[in-house]
Amino acid sequence: MMTSCRNIDLGTSVLDLIACGCGRRQLPLGNFSKTLCKASSTRSYGGGNLVFLRRDIGESCKAVPTKSKDISLVNGIGQAKTVSFDLRQESKQPISLANLFEVVADDLQTLNDNLLSTVGAENPVLISAAEQIFGAGGKRMRPGLVFLVSRATAELAGLMELTTEHRRLAEIIEMIHTASLIHDDVLDESDMRRGKETVHELFGTRVAVLAGDFMFAQASWYLANLENLEVIKLISQVIKDFASGEIKQASSLFDCDVTLDDYLLKSYYKTASLVAASTKGAAIFSRVETHVTEQMYEFGKNLGLSFQVVDDILDFTQSTEQLGKPAGSDLAKGNLTAPVIFALEKEPRLREIIESEFCEEGSLEEAIEAVIEGEGIRRAQELAREKAVDALKNLQCLPRSGFRSALEDMVLYNLERID
Repeated sequence: MMTSCRNIDLGTSVLDLIACGCGRRQLPLGNFSKTLCKASSTRSYGGGNLVFLRRDIGESCKAVPTKSKDISLVNGIGQAKTVSFDLRQESKQPISLANLFEVVADDLQTLNDNLLSTVGAENPVLISAAEQIFGAGGKRMRPGLVFLVSRATAELAGLMELTTEHRRLAEIIEMIHTASLIHDDVLDESDMRRGKETVHELFGTRVAVLAGDFMFAQASWYLANLENLEVIKLISQVIKDFASGEIKQASSLFDCDVTLDDYLLKSYYKTASLVAASTKGAAIFSRVETHVTEQMYEFGKNLGLSFQVVDDILDFTQSTEQLGKPAGSDLAKGNLTAPVIFALEKEPRLREIIESEFCEEGSLEEAIEAVIEGEGIRRAQELAREKAVDALKNLQCLPRSGFRSALEDMVLYNLERID
């Protein structure tokens, strides 16, 4: 596995993540030290190159820019800078979502209470559905991101506390996300979500569809009452994107000619669009400058894409118990994700199996093995890391704070899932 390097303070410039190709882990660890490593490799980032000197486990990795000093690599880091990193993996504990969101734990608790009361207020059936939905062990990643970006950008704008708009946005985002999951489960005929029975399995398809519709409608009502046209347009586009993503997926099932660009566009529609809108909307309500809101949009987009790629990798590498659904379920339904698209380039037999729609016994297992042997997993891991690097670069417009550090760790937490 590649090892990465992050949080290198160079005065006011920070290069948060550089994949250096040395060591066994892809995750950055610890603070910088002066012990340098042996052998070298070169990686290109942000229009320039860094030469990485390899190190043994427990030592560090030195990055030396190779372009002229008038060309910056990432936001002001140029030739005059020499960076050293400590990559001792023993010093870094695994990242947990509980730790990531500790700085906004009170915000998330208030959100949970409000969601249960809001969704269940209209009908007793919806109360039961809401308890099933919001009590199913969800990560609360999207509202957590809203709160982290809200607080990080509020600091930049000089705000002492979050606004009512920030908090309402988090609720809107989680309702839209949850509504999309309910409808996805109906369309996919899934009976399990996060290890528990889905809403349509418990209450029937009719109730599930209506519950999803209600949450979309309630989110739209709250959105309109925010009375911010820019955010209304932003979030409304997300709901449209969900439909576009479902249509693209449904029209390309078992299609072995689907391209990586097609996959990334579908992933943007189905996953990254909402994350990007979450982070940009939070920045808009902090009243920061336009260039910051745009960077927050790009951060959300890149993080969302990286998360989707990692999820698609885990569909092949985790057990049914870990996934909360059958392993290889996306492939079985004809949904070709990044690992499959990459593997198709090297495994001609894989195309035959997929186009037969797994009509022969054991063909799904054979296809999964072909994805692994065709380096589909490895190349998808590289894609996830590439998007993670981009996401970390987007955060450099924010001031150093515990909130920004939590956002950085969110990116790394995602990569840690495939470590």
